[in-house]
Parts: sequence; structure tokens; C-alpha cells
Amino acid sequence: MPEKQQTENPATEQQLTVASAGESGLLARIFPLLPEGTATLLGPGDDAAVVAAPDGRVVVSIDTQTQDQDFRLHWNNGYASTGHDVGWKSAAQNLSDMNAMGAVPHSLLISLTLPPSTPVAWVEGFARGVHDAVRTLGADVAVVGGDLGRGREISVTATAMGNLAGAAPALRSGARPGDVVAVAGTLGRAAAGFALLESDVPFGSLDAPQRALMDAQCRPTPPLGSGPRALAAGVTAMMDVSDGLLKDASRLARASGCTLVLDAVVLASFAAALLPAATLLAGAGHAAEALALGWAVGGGEDFALLSTFPGSDPVPDGFTVIGSVVPTAPGRDHDAVLAGGSGDDAPDTTRGWDHFGAA
Repeated sequence: MPEKQQTENPATEQQLTVASAGESGLLARIFPLLPEGTATLLGPGDDAAVVAAPDGRVVVSIDTQTQDQDFRLHWNNGYASTGHDVGWKSAAQNLSDMNAMGAVPHSLLISLTLPPSTPVAWVEGFARGVHDAVRTLGADVAVVGGDLGRGREISVTATAMGNLAGAAPALRSGARPGDVVAVAGTLGRAAAGFALLESDVPFGSLDAPQRALMDAQCRPTPPLGSGPRALAAGVTAMMDVSDGLLKDASRLARASGCTLVLDAVVLASFAAALLPAATLLAGAGHAAEALALGWAVGGGEDFALLSTFPGSDPVPDGFTVIGSVVPTAPGRDHDAVLAGGSGDDAPDTTRGWDHFGAA
């Protein structure tokens, strides 16, 4: 059906919604805001895009964010998610998947489902968020196309494509006993930020370190470029941490047929950076330290890079050794375990995020 043109009572710039702008008007506003990349041979405007594939292979991944499932427009602490936040996160989490395979990302396809009442300014902010994430994270990536649709809630689905430049992809299944476990990026910051967003503490009262943790949830910064560097350094297995360190390390352990032993003492150094939020929400002392460690080992969405390397070789710059790979004991499941300073298994505080689990 032809798009109905708005001819009466035009909305002001402040009141303009996607319904009053129409699909063509909305596209005309957001196309100029989206990033462009050198791999694009034919970008938005036709029925499909054309991108270069000099390697002869294309690495492809897809992720969806849905309102009130993956983000909130209005959080409990009073913060309102901007279009910029949601656009940034959509780009970041998809580019992280490319990084986890050792690929260099070059293209994004984005499908937006929007209620008719969505302000056009919010959608423009979304486009700017995608652009700013791509450029800030140092990627040569273009949005080459996508889709606009109408729905009851905002939903964003993005497909990322990347290039391996002749290398074999990094898989989850290559870890072997004797390897070390290492991460690039941060752990637990997004989880701490999520806890602040869901808390009763007004966001306007947060200090700079606490706001930085909140920003880590809304606008994560995965360590792009670490994946290709890990490939060059002989990485044996790799994945990004999206659902929690223990949960994702367990997935890698099962895929590789071994056990990953994670050092709680080393992970406590990541947890120390989360104390500004933990102390606010749990009080000072052991309770705050335990809460912070729980975020570090169970929180996802920092999109850190979890990797294993041969134990005889140094890990690349930017990676921190957090454990080791050992044979799975007879009668035990392939899994990841958190070991305390004494070497005894310490109980984990959370097993991470499950889209279909209990809230």
C-alpha cells in the first residue's frame, strides 16, 4: 500500500514521530547519520547490498535487543535510555561477535521495529549511536541496509559481517589441558551498571565512578582488535563474554571437552573496580566484596574476550591470565569452576544470564 502522506497539521520538530514522518521521511533522516565503510560496493537504497569478500568467506552473526527484555526505556533509578544508547549497544555486541571469531568486521544490517509513537529524534539518536560506536571502537564498518517495521515495542536486530583475511576462525572447541585461560577487556562493569539502573538510588545522585559503571551497561566497549591479535598469537579457543564469565567459560569447556579452572584471586582484581557500586548497594566490607565478585564472575555484556592459549607461550598484550585448562576428572562434567586462593572450589554466586530463565 502506498505510504500515506501527511498534509495537514504537520508536527513540530519536537513532536515529530515515526508515524507522522512516514517511512520515506524517516529513512531520509537517518541514512546520512549512519557509518560508511570501505568494503561496501553497493549500500542502502536497493533491495539488497553488495559488499566485498576478498577472503572468499564471510563471517556472519546476528543479535536482537527487545525493549523490556534487553533494555528499558525507563529504568527504575530514573534513567531514560536514549536512542544513542540502544544504537551503540546494538553495534557493539554484534561487532564483538566478529572479534570473538578473530574476524575484522566490515558491515552491519539493522532491522528496526518501532511503535508509531516513537519520536523521530529517538531514531536519529539510534543512528548516531551506531555511528559513534563504530568509530569509537575503531572499526571500518558500514551499515549497508536493513528494514523498518511497526510493532508494539522497540526491537532491534543487527547482522554483522566480517573478514578473516585468510586465517582460520577461532572456535570454542580448541582448548586443551595445559593451556592458560585469559581475558581481554573488562568483567562485571556492565552487571554493576545494570544493578544501579535497577536500584532505587536516583541516577542523578550517582558520582562519576558509579555513572561510568552505568554507562558500561548502556554503551559497552568490547576490545575490538584483540581477536585478530589472539589469532596471530596462536589462540586455541575463543568466545566473547555476553552472558557471564562462568556461564560462557562452561560453554567453552563443554565444546572443548575439558575443565576450565578460574582463579578467584585474580578475578578479585576485576571486582575491585566494581566497589563504587557494590558499596552503595550492599554497604562496606565483605558484603560489598562478595557482590562485586559475583558481578565479575556472573555478569555479562561487557563483551570481554575469553581465550585460551598454549601455556608455554606468553599471552598477547591486553590479555590477563585468569586460570588454566585441566583434564576433566572421571565422572565429572566438562565445566568451568571458580577456585579460591587455597585451590579449593569456591561456590559461584551466579551462573549468568538466561533469556528464558527466571528473572
